[in-house]
Amino acid sequence: MSNSGDLVLAVITAAATVPDLDDEDGWAEADRLRVLVGGLRDAGYRVGAVLPADADLHDRLTALAPDVLVVDAESGARDAIEHVVWASRDAPRPIVLFTDEHDPTHVREAVAQGVVAYVVAGMAPERVRPVIDVAIARFEHERALRVQAARGRERDKAQVIVARAKQLLMTRHQLSEPEAYARLRRTAMNQGLTVAEVAQRLLEVGDLFG
Repeated sequence: MSNSGDLVLAVITAAATVPDLDDEDGWAEADRLRVLVGGLRDAGYRVGAVLPADADLHDRLTALAPDVLVVDAESGARDAIEHVVWASRDAPRPIVLFTDEHDPTHVREAVAQGVVAYVVAGMAPERVRPVIDVAIARFEHERALRVQAARGRERDKAQVIVARAKQLLMTRHQLSEPEAYARLRRTAMNQGLTVAEVAQRLLEVGDLFG
């Protein structure tokens, strides 16, 4: 894992402008954002930008390429997360949600959408680093599991293709199963391909001839 100073964080917020001091809700939201950003910086993290959750978020994230997304959502966390997940669809990253909305249903929905850390209300400085570190570790673990699962599916698919190709050779050329596989393997070695690639090509040619 990288040192905190090597990571670039993007903070996503609904507080897009400096509020009027007479707007108590707007001021409270902006002041909360100030505390959050300050806490991240005090923990040694580099905040690359504070970005509004608007239609340009995708382009801004593409340009900034942050390592972690920190979402500040006083309310309406569901809408904020949906927007952030959509905006980061091309380059998924760990998402940490800071909110004062403590609802188990919202927690489950946030996690289902891709949030890897959900922090409710308040953020003591000593909590920041563990939260970010756990978010990154969990994100990397889940990504590794997805890669492993995808490889398993590809492996199963390859086995089915090879089995069909062997059956085609056995039927068309009266070969035994070991002989059919040996022929596939020899062709693969000669052509610098995998057995599954040769098998796929053989099946495609077989389809041409019915």
